[in-house]
Amino acid sequence: MLIRIARADELPALVQHSDQPEHNDGRAAYLTDLLTKRCTRPEWCLVAEDEAGRLTAATALWTLPGREIPMALVLLEAPWGEPGLVTGRALLAKAVALAGSLGATELEHVTDSPTQAPQYQAQPERRAELLRLAGFERARDGRRFRRRSGAEHATHDSRLTWRSLPGLGREPFISLLAEALPTSADAQLAARVAKHGARRAAESLFADMEEFSYEPSWWEIGYATDGTPAALSLPARNPSTAVIGLVAVSPACRGNGYATAVVARGTRLLVEAGAEEIRGDCDAANTAMIMAFERAGYENFAARQEFTRRLRATAPPAP
Repeated sequence: MLIRIARADELPALVQHSDQPEHNDGRAAYLTDLLTKRCTRPEWCLVAEDEAGRLTAATALWTLPGREIPMALVLLEAPWGEPGLVTGRALLAKAVALAGSLGATELEHVTDSPTQAPQYQAQPERRAELLRLAGFERARDGRRFRRRSGAEHATHDSRLTWRSLPGLGREPFISLLAEALPTSADAQLAARVAKHGARRAAESLFADMEEFSYEPSWWEIGYATDGTPAALSLPARNPSTAVIGLVAVSPACRGNGYATAVVARGTRLLVEAGAEEIRGDCDAANTAMIMAFERAGYENFAARQEFTRRLRATAPPAP
């Protein structure tokens, strides 16, 4: 078994399954799109080659457009029988080492169930076992929601007055986040607060959101009738689709349905900007957000398990 960088003639197909032509085409189209947007690079695509010269496993490092440091693994394919775990672990070890050499200090991977385009992730239990053996830990048990064109708009909530980023500046957004994060039901956000404290977690989360594509006028704070900053809305676009992005409600204002108002507000802005499909994720334990998505006309189309591994950044190998 040989773990190596994929050759040019192996891109974008990587591992192919003769009985799954639709899946092969979908994964190849996805990788082509990632390469075009520089979410990955040819030198970030790894394959495992067996003694007969066949490709048996593959993965690619991923990042946001404009970044040079990888953030995640995508298109993870391996032989999912028991012997295949050896190949999978060797592949992930190589991917982790490569990411560390490029400056990454953390790497994530997500698995969606049921299996669907564009990655078609079969064998979710086997995938989770492989990730565990490779040093990844589950960071979030998530739920995925989507709203497609033609869905009815949720009613506008007249209790909130919306003011946008250009008029407010960043500070009110970060202050509201710092207030809301410590009591969030989201496991990932709670982990940020535990690691960094509320203020630094809010600053880093807002900075992460700024890496997405968005219009500053989309980002808003909703003020209650007494002038209290009640809710925050950060809709955006990631490299694949429009997303609700981030929703936060002040602890003092929870229980009033404001999360639904935020989802509805972000949805309306994205639809007006031309979005035909909008997606959003939340923690399975965050019942308020699940209800907010459902009330705003979204469907729960998948469960998403999110895994992370801490890395130690290393110097790149000598040329």
